[in-house]
Amino acid sequence: MYQPFLIGNRFRVVPPGTPPLPERLDLIMERGAFGSGEHETTHSCLELLETLPAVQHANLLDLGSGTGILSIAALKLGANAATCVDISPEAVENCRHNCDLNGCADQVTHVPGSLAELEARTFDLVLANIYGDLLLQFASDLVPRVRPGGFLMLSGILWEDNFAVRQAYTDLGCEVQRNRMLEEFSTLLLQKR
Repeated sequence: MYQPFLIGNRFRVVPPGTPPLPERLDLIMERGAFGSGEHETTHSCLELLETLPAVQHANLLDLGSGTGILSIAALKLGANAATCVDISPEAVENCRHNCDLNGCADQVTHVPGSLAELEARTFDLVLANIYGDLLLQFASDLVPRVRPGGFLMLSGILWEDNFAVRQAYTDLGCEVQRNRMLEEFSTLLLQKR
């Protein structure tokens, strides 16, 4: 069990069974091998998500979804549907369980594996809180998954990889909207031209 904690202006991360706070959107997270949202990159993504009007009615892709916290938050902010992809079967199960806890299971498609397992389609918003070297590796597969005018929120990028990731995605037709430098990591919000 862990103590509830606040993120940004809208979210509160809570263990199951915590009474709700009317002024907060509760993200009910069962603590497992994938934590419950304490990492600075998760905080950064959630803080950006709550300010992003494009999340409304979005169909989103969450690559490396882990616990599902980012997709669950986006759905609570008004996204229509999420496709959560993770190579770890334990993460997929943990994500499925957390979606059940948050009452959004019917809006989420779980894909065990990688981008290769996903049918060819585009999304309004792509979330990927994974390491910078993976973001570089997946760039040419990830950008075509975003509709023109759609957004990518990329995090888990160490400071020293920030320039390379920015460059790779801008070379593929994206424009940097936000570049947040955290204690060790960074978060990029890009829009596809």
